[in-house]
Amino acid sequence: MNYTLHQLLVFTTIAKTESITKAAEELNLTQPAVSIQLKNLQDQFELPLTEIIGRKLYVTEFGKEIAAAANNILNEVHAIDYKTQEYKGLLSGKLKIAAVSTGIYVIPYFLEGFLQHHPGIALSLDVTNKAKVLESLENNDIDFAMVSVLPENMAIENIPLLKNKLYLINNTQQIFSPKKHSLSLLEKIPLIFREQGSGTRLTMESFFAEKNITVHQKMELTSNEAVKQAVLAGLGSSIMPLIGIKNELMNKSLQIIPLQNFPIITNWQLIWRKGKKHSAIGRALLKHIQEEKENIIKKYFDWYEQY
Repeated sequence: MNYTLHQLLVFTTIAKTESITKAAEELNLTQPAVSIQLKNLQDQFELPLTEIIGRKLYVTEFGKEIAAAANNILNEVHAIDYKTQEYKGLLSGKLKIAAVSTGIYVIPYFLEGFLQHHPGIALSLDVTNKAKVLESLENNDIDFAMVSVLPENMAIENIPLLKNKLYLINNTQQIFSPKKHSLSLLEKIPLIFREQGSGTRLTMESFFAEKNITVHQKMELTSNEAVKQAVLAGLGSSIMPLIGIKNELMNKSLQIIPLQNFPIITNWQLIWRKGKKHSAIGRALLKHIQEEKENIIKKYFDWYEQY
């Protein structure tokens, strides 16, 4: 056997994405370069690592075992790198965070200064819906999670970061009165929803139930960006976090429809399992956020307070 660490990295990425194209994008390589590395690795095994069925790539059972072993090897290599950094007196290692999709507009700003100060830290940030974030937290696959609605059936600890304000929005092709409309407006207009499992969806439905409002669901989409584009195209209105529509409000392509009892307010929270034994990196991040939170909010979210 004469495989290289680069070949193992390429193959584990292919196994994770089940796609040459996606692996190339993630590794910042060309597709031919990824294919060549896969072929060079495959040439060292008699059994196939992958197979193509109906133009789709699948990892064989043998390939999955090789990918798992390769991941272990790469993790040990990373551990050697981290130990080297530690002996130089630098904080190093891997930090794993999962954030709900709209959290991508928030969490990078709370990490920026920390990561700049500790360049030896490798960040893994998974941006997905609330259900998958909590699953990762439950399985202890991550160090921290960022959510806007706290889990009900999990013992957690948390640091509040920033208010999450949700407004009813529409494109600017239709004129709405600047006065605050009755909540009955929600029953008259087509609404675009996020998918089940989304924190925004849960907050919306909880509000509707509390106010005894029956709404007309026009469509369901799986990301905030998709919802935003549908609203911009005039397919309906939606209730969206303010944090994700700053540019559209500034360029006047979206508008907030004033409603009584709005905005709906939750809080962005950094959470972790209660009793979790944090690494030195985890403890340092918590210290950084506790000390710098107000400065971060003032620097990056000053615009937020005008709404």
